[in-house]
Amino acid sequence: MKTNAKDFLLALEGLEREKNIKRDDILKTIEDALVSALRKNLGKTAQITAKINVESGDIDAVQELNVVEVVANPETEIDLATAQKENKSLKVGDTLHRPLQVTDFSRIAAQIAKQVLIQKVRGIERDNFYKEYKPREGEVVMGSVRRMSDRDIIVDLGKIEAILPYCEQIRKERYGIGSRIKAIIAKVMSQTELAEVTNEDPQLSRYKSAAFKMDKGQRGPYVFLSRANGKFLEELFKVEVPEINEGIVEIKSIERDGGVRAKVLVNSIDSKIDPIGTCVGMRGIRIRAIQNELSGERIDLITYSPDLNTLLMNSVAPAKASHVQITNAENKKALIIVPDDQLAIAIGKDWQNIKLASRLTGWDLDVKSESQKAQEGKAMTNSIQNILASVEGVGPKTAELLQKAGFTTVEKLANVAVEHLCTVQGIGDKTALKIIEGAKKYLAAQEPAATPTEAAQTPTEEAHDDQQENN
Repeated sequence: MKTNAKDFLLALEGLEREKNIKRDDILKTIEDALVSALRKNLGKTAQITAKINVESGDIDAVQELNVVEVVANPETEIDLATAQKENKSLKVGDTLHRPLQVTDFSRIAAQIAKQVLIQKVRGIERDNFYKEYKPREGEVVMGSVRRMSDRDIIVDLGKIEAILPYCEQIRKERYGIGSRIKAIIAKVMSQTELAEVTNEDPQLSRYKSAAFKMDKGQRGPYVFLSRANGKFLEELFKVEVPEINEGIVEIKSIERDGGVRAKVLVNSIDSKIDPIGTCVGMRGIRIRAIQNELSGERIDLITYSPDLNTLLMNSVAPAKASHVQITNAENKKALIIVPDDQLAIAIGKDWQNIKLASRLTGWDLDVKSESQKAQEGKAMTNSIQNILASVEGVGPKTAELLQKAGFTTVEKLANVAVEHLCTVQGIGDKTALKIIEGAKKYLAAQEPAATPTEAAQTPTEEAHDDQQENN
C-alpha cells in the first residue's frame, strides 16, 4: 500500500514535536494496528509482520506459513502442494512468506492506530506532567478556580488541573469561578500511588477522596494544593523577609490553625538581629502582607531558646508566663504558671493558644493561674496536715510544724530517727518517740490483715529488726 510519503513524514514530525512521542514509537503503533486488523481476517494465531517504509510511504505486510504434509492449523500452516503453487522451490519444513494486500485493512488499521495513539499520547502526557510537577512539591503556585467538586476546589494551573481539598482550605475564605488563588503544591501523586493509600494516613485518605470526587475517569497525575499547612506560611515568610532566604533568620517550627491563628518559632544566628522585629518589619509592613494573604490570620512570633524552660514560657505568647513546672520529663509534660490576668490569653479561644503551643514545642502543656496554683498548694498543705494530725501524739499545731519541716507523709514520720525529729521546734525526746510510735500504729492500721504465712514470718522479721537496732 502506498501513502503520500511527504504528508506522512510531516505528520510524524508534528506528533514527535508537539506530543513528545518518538517517531519509532508511532511507526510501531501503526504497524501493530495493521497486524491486529489483518489477524481479524486471517486468524488470531496467524504469524504476520508489517513494515512501513518512511521514505517511500509503502506499507508491506507478510504472512508466514510453515510448509507441512498434513495441515493441522490452517492459520499457521500450509500443505506442500499449495505452497509449491506459489514457490516451486519450497519443501516440507520451509516457511512460505506470503505478501498480503493491505488496502482493505488500511482504514481499520488507521482507526485502531488512532485509538492506540490517543491512549499513548495521554499516557506520555501523564508521565511528563508527573515528572514536571513532582519535583515542585513545596513550591507556591498561582492558578484560577476552574470549578467546584463538592467542597473541594479544582484549580487551573495552565498545563494541568490541581485539587485544593477542603481540609487544606482556609475555612472562612470563599472563591468564585475564575478567582485567582495562591497555594503551595503539597503533594503530587500518580494513580498507582493514590491507589495504594490506606486509611492509616488520614490526610492522604482525604486527598484520595477528593481526587475520586473530582473525576472518576481521570488517571492522574494528581496535584494537591494547600493554603492551610505550615509550609505555605513558611514560603510566604521567605518572600517577605529576605533575611530568612539569606540564612540570618531561621524558622524552627510552624503550627497553624488555618485562617485563625499560627505560631512561628524563629531564631537569629546573629545576636545583633532581633528575629521577631525582622519578621514584623518596619511598622508591621512585612507581617501585615502575610496576614492579608491569609485572610487576617493572627500570627504569633515566638523567639527560640535552647533553654527548655524559657522556650516553654515563650510558647504561650502573647501571654506572659511566670514560671514553668516540669511535671513529667519522660513523657514531656509541663505546667505553665501565668499571672491571673494572663490566664484567658494563655488558654485562648477553645484552648487554641495552648494547643498550638503544645504542638509547636512537642510538649504536653497545661496552664494555670498563680491564684489557682496557690489554692492547689494550700489545699495540698491542708490535706497533708490533716493526715499528720490523725497520728497519735500529733495535734494541729504540731502537724503544721512537721509539714513545714518536710514531713509530708506518715511513712516519713514512722522511719525517722528520734534525734532527727527533735530538731523540729517544740518537739522533745518523749514527744518525738510518741509521734514515731503513733505513726507506726497508723500505718499498721492502714495495712490489710496479714495472711497466715505473713503472720508466721512477722516475729522473725521483728526480731531481726530489733537485733539490727541493738547492734
